[in-house]
Amino acid sequence: MKQNVVRWFEIYVQDMDRARKFYEAVLGVTLQRLNAPGMEMWGFPMQMGMAGTSGSLVRMDGVPSGGNSTIVYFGCEDCAVEEARVAKHGGAVERKKFSIGEYGFISLVCDPDGNMIGLHSIA
Repeated sequence: MKQNVVRWFEIYVQDMDRARKFYEAVLGVTLQRLNAPGMEMWGFPMQMGMAGTSGSLVRMDGVPSGGNSTIVYFGCEDCAVEEARVAKHGGAVERKKFSIGEYGFISLVCDPDGNMIGLHSIA
């Protein structure tokens, strides 16, 4: 069976309101509350049958945020645009937009909880 390797991602946060505002502002999307017993989850937009994957922000007692070794890359038209929104919304730019050769460009940024994420664009 052919399928995308990544099916879902979760970014653990401590302050859900702050995290939602950061991701919605930087990525220009609206997150949706997910019904998940024992935790608070807000999902990124997704469309079934489309390429790529989706995931959510998660706040769960006893689960720390930041300091993880996983980087989730969000697709962008031009990652410099989203990168420019990061500091204004409580995050930090770790590495400004740079070329990854034939695969396009990426920016590495941290959200307000210290989670490093990637922004990827072809141009």
